[in-house]
Amino acid sequence: MTDSRDVPADRETAMPSKGVARTARLASLPLGIAGRAVGGWGRRMAGQSAEQVNATLSAKAAEQLFEVLGSLKGGAMKFGQALSVFEAAVPDEMAKPYREALTKLQAAAPPMATRQTHRVLAEQLGRTWTSRFARFDDEPAAAASIGQVHRATWHDGREVAVKVQYPGADEALRSDLRQLQRFSRLFQAFVPGTEVKPLLAELADRMNEELDYQAEAQNQRMFAKAFAGDPGFVIPRVVASAPKVVITEWVTGTPLSEIITNGDRETRDLAGRLLAEFHYSSPERVRLLHSDPHPGNFMLTGDGRMCVIDFGGVARLPDGIPAHLGEMTRLALDGDSDKLMRLLRESGFVRPGTELEADEVLAYLSPFTEPLAGPTFHFTRRWMQKQAGRLGNTRGSDFRVGRSLNLPPEYLMIHRVTAGSTGILCQLDAEIPARDIVERWQPGFAS
Repeated sequence: MTDSRDVPADRETAMPSKGVARTARLASLPLGIAGRAVGGWGRRMAGQSAEQVNATLSAKAAEQLFEVLGSLKGGAMKFGQALSVFEAAVPDEMAKPYREALTKLQAAAPPMATRQTHRVLAEQLGRTWTSRFARFDDEPAAAASIGQVHRATWHDGREVAVKVQYPGADEALRSDLRQLQRFSRLFQAFVPGTEVKPLLAELADRMNEELDYQAEAQNQRMFAKAFAGDPGFVIPRVVASAPKVVITEWVTGTPLSEIITNGDRETRDLAGRLLAEFHYSSPERVRLLHSDPHPGNFMLTGDGRMCVIDFGGVARLPDGIPAHLGEMTRLALDGDSDKLMRLLRESGFVRPGTELEADEVLAYLSPFTEPLAGPTFHFTRRWMQKQAGRLGNTRGSDFRVGRSLNLPPEYLMIHRVTAGSTGILCQLDAEIPARDIVERWQPGFAS
């Protein structure tokens, strides 16, 4: 292990923790974007086309947005990661700067000082924590929103991943999410077709769960037990845990972010199929839903299995996915507007007294069932952009119908995770047997 006595004091913390400083950086986002908009008008007057100006503004806004979210870590980075899966919905002419900015966000942020890492490990594992390891790498292998991961060798020779929570992560997470909720309308433009305000509210509801690494370890144990022996998946087993440290077996693989960028057709399709199967089968197999779908939490191992990590946020579904969702999907696919409307009302998706035409609701929902219409479906950015444009067109009937429908609270997490997983499938450009997977695992869908 390295000696950390010569670490400069200004590297003591990896997470800017002073509330005033964090608030100031987040507040710079709307000010910076507004300033660029004013500059854009000047460039238009100087002869640049609207398209050129908008592309420039978009690139700079994306760069600033995700640089700020990533550097602050905490709730800011967590929100940025949640936004990242909707990148596929951004129009092609604007997508490049977003992709580049998001890649930086999903990569490692600056680490905390070695002596600070050691201090947390001593507090959580005891003063003799070094005796538990045969080797501990002080240089973090990865950094996340509220913690960083170190590679180590356990005392029995096993290679392990040691996730250490940043000091002050709890305060920063709460502060960030409160501040971000004030700017929710600003972020709407970055995720067309997706409601940002409920996304932020749901992230805020989950924050205490994400901060408790012992609860995360218990979630991971349940997933590992349920998927043990499955030829398609590997869930790293938990070796030890404490409230701010969790130690799991180390697994090496290719992250989905790399497959999205460089993967061949066969690898993309395999990753997409396994991702969809994991998403739809978990509520049935574990009675839990992994609720942090972004490419950094999934990778393919050398033998073609999908490794899933980070179980800090889960949805507890003691009865699995509600059968009503499968029934609604089937009715929309079959074009049975009257039965679909009745079930939507009975399940609380249409508030009492709301006037909606059954055929309009069917027209709104039917495009979402396209992936299930045939034996396979090719998830593409173009398809997701089409859906986002349809939902975001304020002059269209789909926009009005979408605003009139209600999403009951118990379905919010399921809806967000499904949308996030679909976003990753589109980023992967994967063709998968979606219907077969849904038919096997979604209660109420099979006819």
